[in-house]
Amino acid sequence: MSAFRRIRFSPVVQDRAPFSRVSCVSSRRSTRATPRPGRLLSRLLAPTLLSTVLLTAGACSGEGDVSHPDTISGAATLPEDAAIEHLSPQIVATYAWNPESFTQGVEVDEGRNLIVGTGLYGESRIYRATLNGEETDSHRLPQQFFGEGITIHGDKVWQLTWKSGTAFERRRNDLSVIKTVNYEGQGWGICSDGERLIMSDGSGTLVFRHPESFEQIGSVNVTIDGQPTTYLNELDCSEDGSIYANVWQTDHILRIDPASGDVTGVIDTAGAFDARFRPGADVLNGIAHIPGSDRYLLTGKKWDTAYEVRFVPTVT
Repeated sequence: MSAFRRIRFSPVVQDRAPFSRVSCVSSRRSTRATPRPGRLLSRLLAPTLLSTVLLTAGACSGEGDVSHPDTISGAATLPEDAAIEHLSPQIVATYAWNPESFTQGVEVDEGRNLIVGTGLYGESRIYRATLNGEETDSHRLPQQFFGEGITIHGDKVWQLTWKSGTAFERRRNDLSVIKTVNYEGQGWGICSDGERLIMSDGSGTLVFRHPESFEQIGSVNVTIDGQPTTYLNELDCSEDGSIYANVWQTDHILRIDPASGDVTGVIDTAGAFDARFRPGADVLNGIAHIPGSDRYLLTGKKWDTAYEVRFVPTVT
């Protein structure tokens, strides 16, 4: 029988960053020891203590109000031999990123051009960028909106807002607004699998939405070895059919099977990115698959660097 342990969730505060190439070498690793699999996974579940921990950590999030939805119940334990792949980011290249951008969502198109969504009241916007740092088609949201995740779907782009219950449908070519729609609850992350939109609200549940009407057409609860998760944030729908979700206030990204909600992999980015240690930087938030490759672009809120990475098996 597998050994079980009870472990507390351990939040961390991270950094963020607009675009020109900086280097192609991996940044230094943290001096922290790599968590054992059972310990790392337990920190991603939804223990009772999590709400108290995140109320403290929320002061560093830049989002102010931390009254996010959750699915907190019972202290979590996890068998150490859970069949989940443990991965780490291997840095292939780095690019300068706009350190004024409170990054909430990133998309990379087939030409390796970017669409970026940012947050904060009075500062939220959506814009295009290149990996050389050029920004175009910048549109600010009205002051009452706190911008959240974005996604490309066909010739449209969807942009969420945090607590306003409003989503913006935009033209992909110039990011101008086509229409707004309303939804219940909070908006955190969003991605498109080509047929439907998939949205997070800060809980451990992903909601499926119709790409034209934005009506809810389904949902799935995300679990690790049958136990609930919480604080799923920025999303990316990858070409391999998986959904990648960063977990708010942690160094971790989950790889999720959207059909079952099962977590099939955990990417631990702890200590991998120098940008997160820059003064004024906030948490990891921004993940986008680079089309036609095995690479992803990762960044964070107010980071000065974006990282092109592969996810490779963790060496223990």
